[in-house]
Amino acid sequence: MVTIRLSRGGAKKQPFYHIVATDSRSRRDGRYIERLGYYNPVARGDSTAVVIDLDRVDYWTSVGAQMSERVNKVVKTYRKEQAAA
Repeated sequence: MVTIRLSRGGAKKQPFYHIVATDSRSRRDGRYIERLGYYNPVARGDSTAVVIDLDRVDYWTSVGAQMSERVNKVVKTYRKEQAAA
C-alpha cells in the first residue's frame, strides 16, 4: 500500500519535512517512490513554508494512496491558499 507522509530532515530543533509517496512498510526517512513537495514549520520571513505538487498528490490518491493525518491537514490548507491567491 502506498502512503503519502512526511519524511523528516533538518537539524536538531530545526525540522524540515519532505512530503513523499512511499510504501507503507518503509521506514519514516527511508526509501520513497516520489517526492511531492516540502513542509517547513519554522519558516520565517520570505522563506516559503509549504510547496506541494497538487497534480501528483491527486494522482497518487486516485490510484489508492492514503495520506497521513498531518499531510492531509497540510494539503487542505495549501489548497485553500492556492484558491485564494
